[in-house]
Amino acid sequence: MGRIVPDAVERYLASLNRHSDAVLLDIARSGEKERLPLIDAEVGALLRVLVSTTGARRVLEIGTAVGYSGIWIARALPADGMLLTMERDPARVKAARSNFERAGVASRVHVMTGDAGLLVNKVSGPFDLIFQDGSKQQYVAMLDRLITLLRPGGLLVTDNVLWDGEVVPDFIATPQRDAADTAAIADYNRRLSGDPRLTTAIVPLRDGVAISVRHGG
Repeated sequence: MGRIVPDAVERYLASLNRHSDAVLLDIARSGEKERLPLIDAEVGALLRVLVSTTGARRVLEIGTAVGYSGIWIARALPADGMLLTMERDPARVKAARSNFERAGVASRVHVMTGDAGLLVNKVSGPFDLIFQDGSKQQYVAMLDRLITLLRPGGLLVTDNVLWDGEVVPDFIATPQRDAADTAAIADYNRRLSGDPRLTTAIVPLRDGVAISVRHGG
């Protein structure tokens, strides 16, 4: 049974999701076989809604993997919109670029290869929405820079903030996740909730998604 959302509820939500297609389904199936760290379709649908409702034109993604989440984002962008996405694994970058072509969104996506912790200091904002799904131990180190890159009223969306429930003290009897990652995410959650520049809500969907809006000014 799912530790955050019961399996039956997740199956019900999946049955209602009509936004996926053959390309996304194929990438998801391949990713599951290869045990890649991909979001699931319900988080993809949430990203699509957030990009659409904010009228986002410039989006930054940390952690491209093979392009699955990027396709959900790029398809919600207007024709003149742009997704800038960062991935340090060259093999995944190659696969992502191929998948963006297959999905028909390559013209709206630019992939940067390298360590996102360094690359974020080489890009200019403002971004309307930033999706953080990279190395968990870089979450805190990158937070201040990501807030700086975000426009007032823009959204910082962070995946895996509940970490299969392991960030909750004493909730999981036998933790399975890397203890350093768990500690890093717990620290990140505390900083998100206490940062005066942000207002944050955590949605207990799949592995937990934090949605933070940057205050104006």
